[in-house]
Amino acid sequence: MVEIGEKVPSVKLIDTELKLVHLYRASKGQPTVIAFFPGAFTSVCTKEMCRFRDDMSKLNSLNGRVYAVSVDGPFPNKEFKEKNGLNFTVLSDYKKQAVKRFGIVLDDFAHIKGYKVAKRSVFIADSEGLIRYKWVSDDPMVEPNYAEVERTLGSIK
Repeated sequence: MVEIGEKVPSVKLIDTELKLVHLYRASKGQPTVIAFFPGAFTSVCTKEMCRFRDDMSKLNSLNGRVYAVSVDGPFPNKEFKEKNGLNFTVLSDYKKQAVKRFGIVLDDFAHIKGYKVAKRSVFIADSEGLIRYKWVSDDPMVEPNYAEVERTLGSIK
């Protein structure tokens, strides 16, 4: 599992416009929230991503940006982003490279044997691409502490 003080893993993911995003490179330059969610259009994931959407002005004022990541393909992620008016980049980890490199694979999601998704997780990287905050839940029904994410983002450069 990625630990605090380590670099954001160098993985290549696809955004909703089918552009390749090198996560480590993209996380450099300004503090970055990387929010993994189990699946587009699920109730808690929708609530979480809409909360990040609604908090974007606060996060931007802290010079932060958000990348959301799921193992869903880029096409359902695009529909999810559009339907919910998400104002940040949503990335597809359809090859499950990032969830493996971050160490956050959730097995048997929704009690479906063999269905692997991302554990609901939030990582915050500083402007050098080093992890400064990590929150990982084994329970996909639990949302992150949004106030803690804001406080942490505000405390790093």
